[in-house]
Parts: sequence; structure tokens; C-alpha cells
Amino acid sequence: MGDRSPHRLAYVLLLFAPLLMSSNMLAARWVEGSVPPVALAFGRWLLTALLLLPFTAGGLWRRRSAVAAEWPTLLLLGALGMGVCGPPVYLAGVTTTATNIGLIYSTTPILIVVFGRIFWGERVSVLQASGIALCLAGVLAIVTRGDPATLATLSFTAGDLWTVLATLGWALYSVLLKHRPSSLDLTVRFTAITLGGVLVLVPFLGIEAALGERALFDARTVGIWVFLALVPGIGAYLLYGKLVAMVGPSRTGLLMYLVPVYIAGLAWLLLGEQPRPYHLAGLALILPGIYLGTAATAPSPAARSGSR
Repeated sequence: MGDRSPHRLAYVLLLFAPLLMSSNMLAARWVEGSVPPVALAFGRWLLTALLLLPFTAGGLWRRRSAVAAEWPTLLLLGALGMGVCGPPVYLAGVTTTATNIGLIYSTTPILIVVFGRIFWGERVSVLQASGIALCLAGVLAIVTRGDPATLATLSFTAGDLWTVLATLGWALYSVLLKHRPSSLDLTVRFTAITLGGVLVLVPFLGIEAALGERALFDARTVGIWVFLALVPGIGAYLLYGKLVAMVGPSRTGLLMYLVPVYIAGLAWLLLGEQPRPYHLAGLALILPGIYLGTAATAPSPAARSGSR
């Protein structure tokens, strides 16, 4: 009973987390370069840290010896999760669509499995591979609008390449969350990671400003920072970290397959774009694929201990 309840909760969270993550990709497209990308990422994560510190400063101080011991890992996670996954996505939004960003990000589960296999010798079960294959088929059904011949006409921009870089960073971030376990509480650890990410972004912010790219401190920019800090920042990252601790990075990574579906749904609600039969066909493949991928094996002890 005790094992099944957290597992059922994980399925619910796996369906909700991509919604929060999709908002960052939609925001990247909506901003479309009006705020310099490094400034956008720096403001987002600085504000995230400032919002978290009233609740976690005490924990950071009490566990300062653990923070000092884990600082190299925390800084690396910050560089990946807030650095590599930050400005490149906002750069991407200038020249590519939110759908393309979501589609490229949906390859994260495969990269997680590959990295886990290459660097840590993780085993991939037949059911897990089958789930990944079903999810990929569902994404392709959406991208091609149900017509495989569309693949021959797909084109990629500089924004797509920036998204590839961010996707690689996100996959490494996900795997390291598991394979660099922490004695810190989840929220305290996330605060430390965020502070590490802010530090990593500082020199790049200086370079961006030296090149004449500076953010305007107007109501719109501050509003964007607040939204990015609360929804795809605190909400999505904390939930993602919790899921990694509950079911491991490979199965948590499968939620990325839902991102293009959610982006299509948000476009329908916010932009009036009507859903098509191929959206439903894609969803019909993705959902059972996620079930197979997440139910393939029981969480390992390392995955369960993760960030406590």
C-alpha cells in the first residue's frame, strides 16, 4: 500500500509537470528577443532565488557544511539547469516556433537513457524501450500532422540548434540529479542550485551588456520575470526534482513527450488554434507509451533516495 500510493501520485504529477514546463517555451516565443536572453534568464533565476530564500535560508545555514561539501555538484547542476537550459531557449524563441522548441525538447527521454547507459551502465528494459518508441511515434504523428511525407520538408533554423544545446543540458541535468544524490532537502538543494546558476550567468550577463544588450526595467519585463520565476521556475523545477526522486530520471524524462501536446492545447486555448485529429492520434500513442515507460521497472533505491 505504501509503495503504490506514491506511484499513483507520480502518474498524476507526470501529467501536470509538462504543463508548467511548456509555459517557458511559449514565453520564449512570446518574448521573441524583446528582452536580451541572458538578462531574461538571469532575472528569472535571481528572482526565483529571492522568492525561495525566506523559506530556505535557515535550512541553507543549518546545512552549510553539506552545502560546502556538495558545492561543485550544485554549481554544475546550476550551470546545466539554469545556464545551458536558460539563454539558449530564449535565443531559440527569436528564430523558431514554440512547437519546434517543444518537439526538440521531447527527445530528452532518449538522451537520458543514452547518457545513463553510456556513463552509468543503466539497463534499458524491453517495456521501457517500447514505451519510448510509442511516445516517439505519437510526437511524429503531431509534427507530421498525420502525414509521414511531411518529414521530407521539415527545416531547421539557428533557434532549433540553440534548442538542441538546451536539450542536451537538460538531459545531463536530469541524470545528474539522480547520480549525484544529496543529503539536502529538495527545496534547500534547489535554492543552492539556483544560486549556483545565477553565479554562472553573471559573466555572460556582463558580456551581453558590454555588447549593448540591456533589459529595460519596465512593468512588462518585471512581469515576465515574475511569471518565469513562479511557473516554469519554482513550480516546474521543484516538481521535476521531486519526480526524479520518486521514479528516477529515465521515467521522469518521459513527461517531455507531452510538452508538444500541451503546447498545441495551449495554442488552442490562447490563440484559437483548433485541435486536429492527428493531435488526438498522437496523444493516444503518447499516453500508453508513458505508462509502459514508467511501469517498466520499479524505482531503484538511488532513485527513491535522490533528493530528500
